[in-house]
Amino acid sequence: MERVVYGKKKPLWYIDRIVSHLVVAATALAVGLPFLWMLTTAIKSPVEVAQFPPIWWPQKIRWDNFAKAWSVAPFGRFYVNSFVTAVTGVALEVSIASLSAYAFAVIRFKYRDFFFLVMLAALMIPSQIALIPNYVILSKLRWINTYKGIVIPYVSSVFGTFLLRQYFLTVPSSLYDAAEMDGLGHLKTLFHISLPLAKPVLGTLVLYIFIGKWNNYLWPLIVTTKQSMRTLPVGLSMVREAEYAIGPEHLMAAAIFVLVPVLVVYFFSQRKLIAGIAAGAVKG
Repeated sequence: MERVVYGKKKPLWYIDRIVSHLVVAATALAVGLPFLWMLTTAIKSPVEVAQFPPIWWPQKIRWDNFAKAWSVAPFGRFYVNSFVTAVTGVALEVSIASLSAYAFAVIRFKYRDFFFLVMLAALMIPSQIALIPNYVILSKLRWINTYKGIVIPYVSSVFGTFLLRQYFLTVPSSLYDAAEMDGLGHLKTLFHISLPLAKPVLGTLVLYIFIGKWNNYLWPLIVTTKQSMRTLPVGLSMVREAEYAIGPEHLMAAAIFVLVPVLVVYFFSQRKLIAGIAAGAVKG
């Protein structure tokens, strides 16, 4: 696009590119500065943390802050608990969402649309309402301080079912008809046709659910009373409550313990995430 100004041509695309780059740079700076401050604070000395005006980089890197933060609470056990509950929860939630989405998208049964609307209505109900009933049921089942108690109450995902159903509806019906003519049942059709085609969206859903379960704080705090069953977010809270014995630099080091696994998972799944967003933008 070009504009004529006093007999000269001014390329507007060049101005648009500069503005877009400035916006991206400003956004990256606003998002990245808190992470940089957390990292640099975790390797400072107590004197440098309290210094004003604040400094960004310490004169001497204090790696022992991580060791002290790790020793304040049993982070090794917290890592195991978070890993087990997050991975198990993701596997069960994605499996249930896939089966439900396929049923609502492909299988024809009576009152299908009505039941789908009822399921969507659950999105309007705050999850905190179910905390007390879930706890009462789990206490009667003696699932308090167990992995089952942390995982099972939240293995259903209305959002995941809705997301996968909308994608399954975009698959040409001729593929389902061909699978039926070849003698494939619904499970084989789901695993050999629907899910392989939905890999970008499925990867996005897995990342979304994993981050939610990894960072979940309220339910693990309620359903666990033993330190050996705590997860990382609850362990981070324990470190924060022990501020009388440790400083802000140790608290930042403990926060990095919680953050690193999420960053690693995101790094390896970012292509699937971008592909899933692009697929949703085109087919949604």
